[in-house]
Amino acid sequence: MMRYIFFFLFVFIIVPVKASDTLVDRQATERTKNLYQNLKDIQKSGKVLFGHQEATSYGRTWVGDKNRSDVKDVTGSHPAVIGLDFANVTTSDSERFEKAKHELITSVVDTYNRGGVSTFAWHASNLANDGSFYWEKDPIKVVPDILPGGKLHDKYKKYLQSIADVASAFKDKEGVLIPVIFRPFHEYDGDWFWWGKGYCTKDEFIALWRFTIDYLRNDLGVHNFIYAFSPDCKFTTQEEFLEYYPGYEYVDMLGMDNYWDFRPDGGNNPQLAAKKLKIVSDIAESKGKLAAFTETGLEGIPQSDWFTATLLPILQKVKVCYVLVWRNASDMEHHYYAPTVGHPAANDFKVFTQSETILMENDVTDIYN
Repeated sequence: MMRYIFFFLFVFIIVPVKASDTLVDRQATERTKNLYQNLKDIQKSGKVLFGHQEATSYGRTWVGDKNRSDVKDVTGSHPAVIGLDFANVTTSDSERFEKAKHELITSVVDTYNRGGVSTFAWHASNLANDGSFYWEKDPIKVVPDILPGGKLHDKYKKYLQSIADVASAFKDKEGVLIPVIFRPFHEYDGDWFWWGKGYCTKDEFIALWRFTIDYLRNDLGVHNFIYAFSPDCKFTTQEEFLEYYPGYEYVDMLGMDNYWDFRPDGGNNPQLAAKKLKIVSDIAESKGKLAAFTETGLEGIPQSDWFTATLLPILQKVKVCYVLVWRNASDMEHHYYAPTVGHPAANDFKVFTQSETILMENDVTDIYN
């Protein structure tokens, strides 16, 4: 009897996955992936989402009004991006924690339901003395102590557990997780925060960043974060921007915070701000990352055409997915960055938001799909 032996050759074609094709979190939820890709598409298109810190939480003359923002009062639309902060949920005060948790969940869900995006900074108090996030009088150096093996490491893990607890409650009415942008340790190249340059080494900062992301995604199961890295404006070259960079496998979005180059004291230099933002945009584009102007603004807006004459031309020369101006304080008369009705800059701001470049919340559809 003849035997026929058949050989089957299976050829597996392995296509390498570039870091730029995936999020830092390979287990990110579907909606997180969708938001990431849609932000990339917006960025490539030359459009820019407009954002405002804590815009719907309070304004210059009000606190807690339903479905209100100073931006909406002037333009008819909320900002497309709302800035929030995890500061008040990283605390040992249970009453403060519960209040902040409720406020953050409400804001994230409401913004999601309207079609907008939430982005989180983290002004964490100093774990060594439960003090301010600022490097103040008699501060305590803390970064080495919160790293693995440090005496405050377990306390730091409790901080992250609190963030994870809150993030796990960002859900829509079907119980599906809502994605947000998380931007820890911002402006690290300045000397005003306890995590700032000079208060920890380059290796300590990178170790802190990497542990934070690893612990949130791998140990605490947080899978609805897009991770953003944003120094202040202390750099003028790509090399300086990347000096403390924790690695492309730990960052989804590159950003810059810049108030200094817009300060209204005669030393302002918008051209330099444009150069720096172009550096961020170019690095992000070369690596397939998101880019954003993560914080900026002109306090009090003494230049009535600042939005159209200064900010808009800068945004039109780069590829960033959003720009965020800082908050409108309800308890500090001159601390505001978006004009209110009747302000000399209000009409210019309205023209700015109606530009073909700028996207407001009313302009955004299906950003999570």
